Amino acid sequence: MENKSASALFSTRSLAKIAILGALAGALMYLEFVIPPFPTFYKLDFSDIPALLGAFAMGPAEGVLIEAVKIFIKFLIKPTSTLGIGELANFTVGCALVLPAGMIYKRNKTRKTALIGMAAGTLIMTLIGAAFNYFVLIPVYAKAFGMEAILGMASAIAGIKDLGTLVVFGTIPFNLIKGVIVSVITILLYKKVSPLLHR
Repeated sequence: MENKSASALFSTRSLAKIAILGALAGALMYLEFVIPPFPTFYKLDFSDIPALLGAFAMGPAEGVLIEAVKIFIKFLIKPTSTLGIGELANFTVGCALVLPAGMIYKRNKTRKTALIGMAAGTLIMTLIGAAFNYFVLIPVYAKAFGMEAILGMASAIAGIKDLGTLVVFGTIPFNLIKGVIVSVITILLYKKVSPLLHR
């Protein structure tokens, strides 16, 4: 009987933490900005940080759930302008960072494995982000606005001439920079917030 109560209490606490971190991630989605010279449709936000913190404190599955809650909150607050494609991309790329980082850290919870996990997550996120942009996201935007307009937004980056070069010189460097920034902030915050997340 005691074991059942403890298990139920743990589940309730985990769900509460997921909800709180998901809500925080949803709010952070709106604090986004462009990093010159990247095109304006590539915006950096810090919404993956709560998901990474949750993945390290509770586990990789919880990190993915936080990403899902974040997107759900986004849909509630502001309707999609991309028929859900942008939100799907955000969720997919976020999970590509959070899931491997959480899985690697779960095996051996040290600062070194956290760094290795985030490095692996950044690389996987970059690869998946490149594929998603090449096959799905940019073609959808190109149909809506025209490929010339998309390439015009990226004209500040040398070497961009078509979809392939946009992904190579735009998408890939942007996601690498994003992964590094998010990882550095997460590692700086984790020690401070982990006592709260482990309560």
